[in-house]
Amino acid sequence: MADAQRPQPSHLIVDHLQDLVLKTKDVKVMLDELVQFSALTLTDPTTAFCSITLMRRKKPVTVASSETSALRLDEAQYSAGDGPCLTAIRDQVVIHVPDQEREHRWPQYAATALQEGVGSSLSIPLALAGEAEAGLNMYSTRPHGFNHDDITTAESYAYHASKALRLTVRISQLAEVNTNLMSAMESRTTIDLAAGIIMAQNRCNQEEAITILKIASSARKVKLRNIAASVVASVSGDRPIHTHFDV
Repeated sequence: MADAQRPQPSHLIVDHLQDLVLKTKDVKVMLDELVQFSALTLTDPTTAFCSITLMRRKKPVTVASSETSALRLDEAQYSAGDGPCLTAIRDQVVIHVPDQEREHRWPQYAATALQEGVGSSLSIPLALAGEAEAGLNMYSTRPHGFNHDDITTAESYAYHASKALRLTVRISQLAEVNTNLMSAMESRTTIDLAAGIIMAQNRCNQEEAITILKIASSARKVKLRNIAASVVASVSGDRPIHTHFDV
């Protein structure tokens, strides 16, 4: 790796990874920026490219890649069911292939790697602490594209990248939970309003009104919320219903 491409100081890398988490709202955008930053930080971008593999329920998928070549290499491993990336994730060890032409551990994947011009590769597991399993994949067009210092730096980088990725996943999960909660509360508002309308029209209690809604939902095979919305619309017209929260 040329001196101009040497990795940044550790504290600058950590600062940048933290900024990615704090400034990026969309997980996909964060992953794309992370893999581009990894390619620039850990390798010579003129000869190497990166990707991130995420594995959930034992199914791998490339969630970000700096070049389409990295994606094709990852998919060749998924198709074969084995390769340096999958081995690194499965065994939680760093897999270094110094010379692809002399590597014989993954014959099905090797043909694609050579066809894509891979001279060497480095695969490092990313610890997500139970959220999922992931790996950082680096491919170089040159044999011996990663020296000892590169590997040591990449391992340290992977530790910080893992924390950033884990935090991003958790933030995404919390956002999803919040969205689902808001949706559920909005549905509850519509159902409660519809129940109130039915109570006024039929002079019944709330339990009886909810029963009427459920019977209509079952008979028409329409979701309870949609039945409730039609009842509310019959009184309020097409004006939207809002859920109000005390702050």
